[in-house]
Amino acid sequence: MAGRVEADRVRAIQRYEDQESVSAICSSMGYSRDWFYRWLKRYESGDPDWYRERSRRPAHVALRTARDIEEIVKKVRLELVEDEEFSGAQAICWRLEELGVRPCPSVRTINRILARSDLIRRRTGPYVPSGKKYPKLPAANAGSLHQSDFVGPYYLGRGLRFYSLNSVDLATGRCATEPMRTRDAQATVTAFWRTWTRLGIPEFQQVDNDMVFYGSARHPRGLGPLVRLCLMHDVEPWFIPLAEPWRNGVVEKFNDIWRQKFVGHVQLSSEEDLQAESLAFESRHNSRYRYSKLNGKTPIEALKASRVKLRFPPGSETPRHPLPRPDKGQYHLVRFVRSEGQFDVFGEKFRAPPECVYEYVCLTIDVANERLKVLLNWKQVDEHPYDLK
Repeated sequence: MAGRVEADRVRAIQRYEDQESVSAICSSMGYSRDWFYRWLKRYESGDPDWYRERSRRPAHVALRTARDIEEIVKKVRLELVEDEEFSGAQAICWRLEELGVRPCPSVRTINRILARSDLIRRRTGPYVPSGKKYPKLPAANAGSLHQSDFVGPYYLGRGLRFYSLNSVDLATGRCATEPMRTRDAQATVTAFWRTWTRLGIPEFQQVDNDMVFYGSARHPRGLGPLVRLCLMHDVEPWFIPLAEPWRNGVVEKFNDIWRQKFVGHVQLSSEEDLQAESLAFESRHNSRYRYSKLNGKTPIEALKASRVKLRFPPGSETPRHPLPRPDKGQYHLVRFVRSEGQFDVFGEKFRAPPECVYEYVCLTIDVANERLKVLLNWKQVDEHPYDLK
């Protein structure tokens, strides 16, 4: 993990030296501007080892770990148990490092947190912390839930830069990989539309909180292109919690496979090669890759066995941006309410009921009635007016 993080720092500075903007670098690599300028300052210091991690040992050690860190440790423990992976302190530490949690607690500290939370003992089943239920979507049937994520940019010969919208149907493991030169509104609409022509239209489309998915930080209620595209076709967008990429864990794991088997192995020299090889990789994955969770079936075999009839876009013509404003439907955000008792809706802050503090809430935006509903454990506990622009 350390090697990859250090490589990211070097690559970010190299792109900056190549006259690429700081905003583009941070957006594409998933880091903040503060992160970039911290490492730019280290680079400009002249230290040949500027990109290497320095000791994070604090001058003063607090008696207890911050409450938020404890909550993250317990949530990661639960994720590992539910995924039937090693879930001890060392495994939790590795996962926290992968997720970029800072400061990352030591193995000894994680053991203390687990002991305080009564999580160090043999259990007959997965640990379910009281009152910390995550509003997880069902994904038993093909077409129920797609997870999607942008990766990139990547650079090929002759200055070709591209991104890829990677999507996975959770029930069958089928993937779709849609390369694109830019991540603007029209390119995003086109990428999802083409994805749906191969995977089918899902009931729920799950993504992270990348601005390209929800629209604009300046106009958070403006119903961005993806939200409009989904609502026009009876799809409910579902935005995972802020800074919790593991909630999109299926597509994140697929991204690793895609990087290893596609970016690292396929020779590309033109945009035509990129499109053709991307479809070829997608076909190979769906017809040959066998998953233990599918009892050894390939994604295509799992789809056939399900006997589910998928829904596909009407016609082949891609919708054009700007899309009309929908007058019905709903979209959802999951948020973890911290000690300040507020939740964030694309940059806007709302006060949460007291019983929601240190709990996950589902925020449902009813487009027709312009209301924001707050659900705790799938029960509505509050409601706010939410005028859409």
